[in-house]
Amino acid sequence: MSERIRGQIWRDGEKVDGFDLDKISDCLADDDLLVWADLECPTHETMTRLADELDLDPFAVEDTTASAERVKAIPYAHHMFLMVYAVVLKDSDRSGAAEVPTEKPGADTVLQNGHTVPAQQAKAFDLHRVSVFIKKNAFITVRLSAGFEIEQVVERWNEIGGEQYGIGALLHGLLDVVVDGHFDAVQRLDDSIEDLEGTLFDERVAGSALQRQTYDLRKDIVVLRRVVLPMREVIGTIQRRRLDNDAPPELDPHFSDLYDHAIRAAEWTESLRDMITTVFETNLSLADARLNTVMKKLTAWAAIIAVPTAITGFYGQNVPFPGYTRTLGFVTSSILIVVVVAGLYVSFRRRDWL
Repeated sequence: MSERIRGQIWRDGEKVDGFDLDKISDCLADDDLLVWADLECPTHETMTRLADELDLDPFAVEDTTASAERVKAIPYAHHMFLMVYAVVLKDSDRSGAAEVPTEKPGADTVLQNGHTVPAQQAKAFDLHRVSVFIKKNAFITVRLSAGFEIEQVVERWNEIGGEQYGIGALLHGLLDVVVDGHFDAVQRLDDSIEDLEGTLFDERVAGSALQRQTYDLRKDIVVLRRVVLPMREVIGTIQRRRLDNDAPPELDPHFSDLYDHAIRAAEWTESLRDMITTVFETNLSLADARLNTVMKKLTAWAAIIAVPTAITGFYGQNVPFPGYTRTLGFVTSSILIVVVVAGLYVSFRRRDWL
C-alpha cells in the first residue's frame, strides 16, 4: 500500500489553502491556526520527519510503528498520544461466521511500507489502528493500513460544529466514529449469537458445524473485547485533561455522552461473552442428552432382541425338552417370543426408552 498524506489548516474557523507536512511546526506559534494532518501507510522516513518537526517523544513514535500495541492514552511532556482501534465490518450473510480472512494461517504480522502491522484475527470485522498526536493546535492521525475511511471523521467534525471548537472537536469526531464502529461490531456479533441460538435445537444442523461457528464467535468477541474495554479509560483520561487545562466547556456534554457510549459498548461486549459461553455449554449439554437418548434406545432394543435369541436357543438344544419332536414345542416357543417381546416393547415405550 502506497503512502498517502493529507491535511488541512484553518484560521479562525476558515480553511487556509496550502498544506505542507514539513511546515506544521511553523503553525504551532500562531494560536489562531488549527492544523490537521493524516498519514496513511507512512514510511519510516516520513515518521522520522514528523517526529523531528513536532519534537515527538521517541517512545510514542516507536509505539506507532510497533507490531502490536494496546489501546492507550499517554500524556507526554510536550504532547498527548492516543492509540485506538477502529472496527470495519466485513460482508457477512449472518450465518454465524463471516468470510474467511485472506491472511495465511499462523501469520501473526504482515509487512507494510516497512512497518510491521498485526494480521487480522477476527472473521466478522477488520481492525485498523489509529495513532493520534495532539500538540497545542496540531492534530496528527497516523494509520498503518488502509480500510478505515477518514472522510467519515471529517463529516463528524462538521456535524458537531467543525473547527470552531478547536482540537477538542477534532478529537471528539475521531473517537465518536471509533466508538460507533465498536457498537456496529457488537451488534453484528449479537445478531450472530441470536442466529446461533436458533439452531441449537435444530436436529438438521450438524454438531461439528455448530461448534465451529461457536468457536469463531468466541474468538471474535475476545478480539473485540481487547479494543472496546480500554476505551473507557482513554476517554476518561481525555476528560480529566480537559478539566485540568480549562478547555472550552461547549464540548463537555459531547465527551460525557461519548464516555457513556464507551461504557455501554464495554458492558454489551461482556454480556456477549456470557451469552456465547452459555450457547457453548448448552450445545455440550444437548450433545450429552442426545448421546444418552441413543444409548437408552440401543439398550432397550438389545434387551428386546435378546428374548427371541434366548428362547430359540433353548428350544434348539439337542436334548429332550417339553414338546420335543412335537408341534407343541414350536408353538410354545413362538408364543413365548411374541408375548415377551411385546411386553418389553410396551414397557419400554411407557418409560420413554423407545
